[in-house]
Amino acid sequence: MPEGRISEGRPPDAPTILFAGDPHGNFTPILRACADLRPGTLIVVGDLACPAPLAHVFAPAIEAGWSVRWILGNHDTETETAFDHLTGHDGDLGHRVETIGGLRFAGLPGVFRPRVWEPRDGPAAFRTRAAFQAALRPNETWRGGLPLWHRDTLFPEDFDRLAAMRCDVLVSHEAPSSHPHGHGVIDDLAAACGARLIVHGHHHQSYDATLPNGIRVRGLGLAETWCLEVGGL
Repeated sequence: MPEGRISEGRPPDAPTILFAGDPHGNFTPILRACADLRPGTLIVVGDLACPAPLAHVFAPAIEAGWSVRWILGNHDTETETAFDHLTGHDGDLGHRVETIGGLRFAGLPGVFRPRVWEPRDGPAAFRTRAAFQAALRPNETWRGGLPLWHRDTLFPEDFDRLAAMRCDVLVSHEAPSSHPHGHGVIDDLAAACGARLIVHGHHHQSYDATLPNGIRVRGLGLAETWCLEVGGL
């Protein structure tokens, strides 16, 4: 399992921070990694596609002392079952910042969808969920709100909200410009937040890169685990 690097000055007994790439229902490699490490915090970068409630899926790790954090991926909104199995757990890191082991982690869940916003094509058609919902036909809503398919859609308001916060690590499902299918607006968001590292999934490619603005990027493969445990970020 490749090791990451965290900020200098952290105590040697600082809790383990383990990232996991998109499981797509395959949690075995992640549970094995958790069993091999000192318990800490597991952060899953989307597309869990949970076949059962998340607390059940990760029961062995949780019982061993692990805390689980996650963000939504596009496959988590494909069915009501997958959505409910994930969102019924309180570890959602999306659209907020949490301090874990002395580092601040911000979560940017979801994907860009052309009906709302495709940054490469120009300005968003809708900046907010409220504006988008107001434009929907009555039969398009789900549970009194956005359609299930759009519960993980990215809006400019998500970027505005996170840009006003500070973080060390930006956890996203979509990729920044380091990936051929990535987006420069994620580079800009990370810079606005003061992030020094972006960790993302979605494209199932394991790689390390550095953006032109100096921010490090770690892309994760399918169910790949990566430990942010030693050194300096």
